[in-house]
Amino acid sequence: MEKGLTSFGKFDFSKMGRIFLEHIGGSRMFSCAGCDTILTNRNELISTRFTGATGRAFLFNKVVNLTYSEVQDRVMLTGRHMVRDVSCKNCEAKLGWIYEFATEENQRYKEGRVILERALVTESDGLDEYVPNP
Repeated sequence: MEKGLTSFGKFDFSKMGRIFLEHIGGSRMFSCAGCDTILTNRNELISTRFTGATGRAFLFNKVVNLTYSEVQDRVMLTGRHMVRDVSCKNCEAKLGWIYEFATEENQRYKEGRVILERALVTESDGLDEYVPNP
C-alpha cells in the first residue's frame, strides 16, 4: 500500500486534525455567530456595558473554545492594556479579546477576563443542567 494511504481509498488520515470543543453548560448560552460553537453562558457574564470594535460588547469571566493571538499593547478608552485577540476555535472568526494586564489599578479587575463583541455572538437557550460524560 502507498505511504499515507489506507484501505479506505486515497484518503490520507495522517493529515487529519481534531478540534476538541468544550461545553460549559448553562440555561442561557453564548455561541459563535459564524458556526454556533458554544463559548460561554449567562452565569459567566460580568457586564454588558463594554464597547468593542463593532459596537456593544460583553465582559465574561470564563469563555471556552477560543484560540489566542500573541500579546499586544493596546491603548483603549479605559487606558493602556496588554491584550490578546480571541477567535473561535472552530471557524477562526475573531470574536473579541482577553485582558492580560491593565496598567491602571482601577482596571485590574479585567485581567484574565474576556470581551466578546455582541455582533459576533448569539445567545440562545441552553441546558438547565449539563453533566459531562465520564
